[in-house]
Amino acid sequence: MTKLLEQAFKAARNLPPAMQDDMARVIMAMTGNELPVVQLTAEEEASFDESLAQAERGDFATDDEVRAIWAKHGL
Repeated sequence: MTKLLEQAFKAARNLPPAMQDDMARVIMAMTGNELPVVQLTAEEEASFDESLAQAERGDFATDDEVRAIWAKHGL
C-alpha cells in the first residue's frame, strides 16, 4: 500500500460512518468490486421479486383501485 493511500485511510477513520461507507463504495467500484448502494433484506428482495412477477403477468391496479388509495391519503 502506498503512503498516500495509508494517509487517506487514516483520515477516513475520523469521518462519520456514512461518509466512510461512501468512500468504500468508490474504492470498491474502482477495483471492479462494485457494491449496491442499498443492501436489501431477504424480505425486501422477495417483495421486489413478487412485484416484478406481477408486472410480467400484467397484474396492475385498476384506475378505481388507484383512485381509492389516493382518496384514502387525501390526494
